[in-house]
Amino acid sequence: MDQQMISGFAPAPVAARMENHGASMLKVAMQSGQDLFARTGSMVAYEGFVQYEPNPPAVRQMASQWLTGEGAPLMRCSGDGLLYLADYGANVVCINLNGDALSVNGTNLLAFDAHLKWGVERVKGIAKFAGQGLFNVGVSGTGWVALTSRGTPIVVDCGRGEDETYVDPDALVAWSSGLKVKGKRSFKASSLIGRGSGEAYQLGFSGQGFVVVQPSEDSTDRLRARG
Repeated sequence: MDQQMISGFAPAPVAARMENHGASMLKVAMQSGQDLFARTGSMVAYEGFVQYEPNPPAVRQMASQWLTGEGAPLMRCSGDGLLYLADYGANVVCINLNGDALSVNGTNLLAFDAHLKWGVERVKGIAKFAGQGLFNVGVSGTGWVALTSRGTPIVVDCGRGEDETYVDPDALVAWSSGLKVKGKRSFKASSLIGRGSGEAYQLGFSGQGFVVVQPSEDSTDRLRARG
């Protein structure tokens, strides 16, 4: 076989703990003592010695609160080698946190360093628009996080708060936890935002930070409201 024909698809030398291999695959450099939490079922290949622990204790503690209602959707990965993850061809975005905090929709969380602090959290400031409020997954500390997006996402810099950024909740992937969040209802915008025929509901962001938005509104379990 002439391998030169497929050589362009070979993985590049490791340059970081997490990096993209193409738009829809994540490559993780695994080392002993540097475990990883990854979405269950997301492994597509690995090199070296990598072990998996489904439903680990740290995840079971969160299972009753997990917003997808599917139990514990994470596995703990450990070992030495290269690990490749993907989620049904969704685009992958790698973020290196440096003492920062990120609020992520659970359906868009692909993987993160196990030493990071994380948990299910209530999104503040919008309870009056969603009954008891909305829930997300908060990840903070210094380390790597990988997100997925249904299509190429846009990362909106919210600047210094002079202008507010409004996002359809069904297209929202993640945002900097330092941003202020509020809900907004608008009948006039109902034909422009969302796919429903009634009022439009948006989340408004202000402050210094960024918001990640995907070009898709097809997910049915986004930011699920819980009583």
